[in-house]
Amino acid sequence: MGASLPPKEANLFKLIVKSYETKQYKKGLKAADAILKKFPNHGETLSMKGLTLNCMDRKQEAYELVRLGLKNDLKSHVCWHVYGLLYRSDREYREAIKCYRNALRIDPDNIEILRDLSLLQAQMRDLTGFVETRQRLLTLKPNHRMNWIGFAVSYHLNSNASKAIDILEAYEGTLEDDYPPENERCEHGEMLLYKVSLLEECGFLEKALEELRKKEFKIVDKLSYKEVEASLLVKLNRLEEGEKLYRVLLTMNPDNYRYYEELQKCVGLYSETGQYSSDEIDKLHALYRSLAEKYTWSSAVKRIPLDFLDGVKFQDAADSYIRPLLTKGVPSLFSDLSPLYDHGGKADVLEKLVLGLEESLKKTGGYPGRSEKEPPSTLLWTLFYLAQHYDRRAQYDVALAKIEEAMQHTPTVIDLYSVKSKILKHAGDFTAAAALADEARCMDLADRYVNSQCVKRMLQADQVTLAEKTAVLFTKDGEQHNNLHDMQCMWYELASGESYFRQGELGRALKKFLLVEKHYADITEDQFDFHSYCLRKMTLRAYIEMLRFQDRLHAHAYFRKAAAGAIRCYIKHYDSPPKSSTEEDDELAKLPAAQKKKLRQKQRKAEARAKKEAEVKSEEANVSGVSKQGKRNVKTVDPDPHGEKLLQIEDPLAEAGKYLKLLQKHSSDYLETHLLSFEVNMRKEKILLALQALKHLVQLNAENPDTHRCLIRFFHKVASRSAPTTDAEKLVSGVLEAERPTFSQLHDNKSLMEANTVFLEQHKDSLLHRAAAAEMIYCLEPNKKAEAIKLIEESPKNFVSSGPLGSVKESKLRDCVAVHKILVATFDDRDAALRWKNRCAEEFPYSTYFEGSLCSTITSNETSKQAHEIAENGGIEFVPSNGKVEKLDAMKNLAI
Repeated sequence: MGASLPPKEANLFKLIVKSYETKQYKKGLKAADAILKKFPNHGETLSMKGLTLNCMDRKQEAYELVRLGLKNDLKSHVCWHVYGLLYRSDREYREAIKCYRNALRIDPDNIEILRDLSLLQAQMRDLTGFVETRQRLLTLKPNHRMNWIGFAVSYHLNSNASKAIDILEAYEGTLEDDYPPENERCEHGEMLLYKVSLLEECGFLEKALEELRKKEFKIVDKLSYKEVEASLLVKLNRLEEGEKLYRVLLTMNPDNYRYYEELQKCVGLYSETGQYSSDEIDKLHALYRSLAEKYTWSSAVKRIPLDFLDGVKFQDAADSYIRPLLTKGVPSLFSDLSPLYDHGGKADVLEKLVLGLEESLKKTGGYPGRSEKEPPSTLLWTLFYLAQHYDRRAQYDVALAKIEEAMQHTPTVIDLYSVKSKILKHAGDFTAAAALADEARCMDLADRYVNSQCVKRMLQADQVTLAEKTAVLFTKDGEQHNNLHDMQCMWYELASGESYFRQGELGRALKKFLLVEKHYADITEDQFDFHSYCLRKMTLRAYIEMLRFQDRLHAHAYFRKAAAGAIRCYIKHYDSPPKSSTEEDDELAKLPAAQKKKLRQKQRKAEARAKKEAEVKSEEANVSGVSKQGKRNVKTVDPDPHGEKLLQIEDPLAEAGKYLKLLQKHSSDYLETHLLSFEVNMRKEKILLALQALKHLVQLNAENPDTHRCLIRFFHKVASRSAPTTDAEKLVSGVLEAERPTFSQLHDNKSLMEANTVFLEQHKDSLLHRAAAAEMIYCLEPNKKAEAIKLIEESPKNFVSSGPLGSVKESKLRDCVAVHKILVATFDDRDAALRWKNRCAEEFPYSTYFEGSLCSTITSNETSKQAHEIAENGGIEFVPSNGKVEKLDAMKNLAI
């Protein structure tokens, strides 16, 4: 390194390297310039200067200098190493690996380059190369602990855990008996627990338990030691010993649900399905009664029995569990009990129980069978629970009545407004829900969670501008939308993307969805620093878990939603491409002169407004860009704020294909993945790929209405194709003929219309299935449009069926909305759509989509009149049952 330079310049070169490592970049540049004055073609100095400039965000100069340095000294490992570091800083890992390998050809024993190469191989999951590099490092420096551990981990990642165990045992053989010293006990203990996990992974359970107990005195993490020991005992079927150990763990943490689950396995009373015989229920009840006597302060020991008890025992247990929590005023009680609503009959018992408590509190001020008076807040939280209960059962009128009663009881509790907002959202009144959520936010301006809930409701109501202004209240600099991106606020980006998509603003929607995809790329990148850190700190079990998590990262729900949203945007853009300027001019020329003038005026106003907004944002950025010290913070300006450039692509379907591949790889178990694949490939005329997607759909859920649509559409498209002429077309045709009989819906040479009729008969009571069948009738025989529409309109009129506790909505609001959209978009029948809208408006009176009689958009005029009268009298207006808030300032001044 700098060997070809005279002593003075060689020392300066060392100073450049030191300055780079200590981030004193100006000092390094000065030293580099001093060398280059005398030796302008010195390759290593040019490369180091380029690397320093790269750290100062002068990338173009950096690449030019590094390439020039490499050109001047191709046989220098320093130049190749620096070139690799440059690529690594730009996440060009494959190019960086090539550079490192070239450097190692020149200097094969360079430990720094080998270490950097191993980190990149771990990042890129080049596991074979990772093993080789780690082995080379261990050979060069066998007295270094990190090299032994890295070598073992490389074999483990390469699916050879037994070899990893051998390496760790060889490493332990090099240690002295009194190892580890006091300052390395934690790291050594972690290594021993990692070794035990490897033995367990290989199936050597007895040996793992023996090793664990043998090294107990060297393991510092006693909790992990006990948990691993107990887990091994259960796997070895030594249940009595396991039971004792889990009872010991419960004394340490009696609210750990996993300990109770494992204890049930030890006593032979555990079921994966949660179904138990009456005898098993009695034994479990006795077990938890004894545990409850011992751990009186534990909530888990009281909550778990509610999952398996039934009848009178369930009612008594639920009663004793609910009462103290209502007295305390625990807002999360309903969330805690909501899983019980999936068990048949338990929701009925809970309703009867809480209604009894409400009646007693109103009459006597106390619980049934008790003379002690309860605090007034107990009735409030009882009403709060009942409102959420009726909301869950879709009885929105009763839910709103209960929450109104609670708000009249204590109008200053923020949770009441949040829950009322949620009820109105479920009922379909998104505008009123957003108003209520904003009311809750105004009551506590320092609560980030309430602010986030408000933003979410606003986005659901498509109030994107207002939502943005509300969201940035909690960002670091205020009014800085980039901060939301920096904070990786994915729920916000997804919700705003969906809102823009609903409003038809594809560019903005696509921009938001792609921002989420970028977050996942950043998360993948973030693992890089841990490859060396975890080996150094010996957090090996967590490291392996992190790598496995990263391998399935793109299967996460948020990525799936973002990728699906982006694909939908590309499909819609392909179906409705933007008009060219000449087409717009032609259409404008056809308009009358008066309309043409109005349109031009509108365009000019829109341009002026956009220009003004840009100027305001620029001024705000200038003001906020100056820190307290007077230094100017340079902030990047988004060159494409509306996502218009994202839509300026030649082939939207090719772009959609990139995200589709990720979904197919990581989310192949989801129906939406294959529905999108089908839609993309049908548009691309990739018949066999569309067939593959169809087969996946049928395999996942053959009875789904979307699957049925795809099946009929596919074979209808195949039948309408012209006769094959080329060899490739004949081959495709042969595959299609061979595959058709494999679909059970088309057995016995059924025609597509017959298959559609059978599907309708099987699902005639389902609204969405009827709509799918009707759509396919129209697709196969367009002249039967009236018959298809009639099929939808003759759907069972009893949207509401009487259950044991009142009305429960069978046809969901979103299903009715979907049917209305089909009538508008597919059938293009405005009269039928209007009839359906009027029918649904009666069934969903709070729905803003169907303009029901109780929705906020209809009642706003009446409410406005009432608010004006109240304001004249100096009163404070509370939220009406429809949730429309006209006077927010009055509530803001309330004392909380």
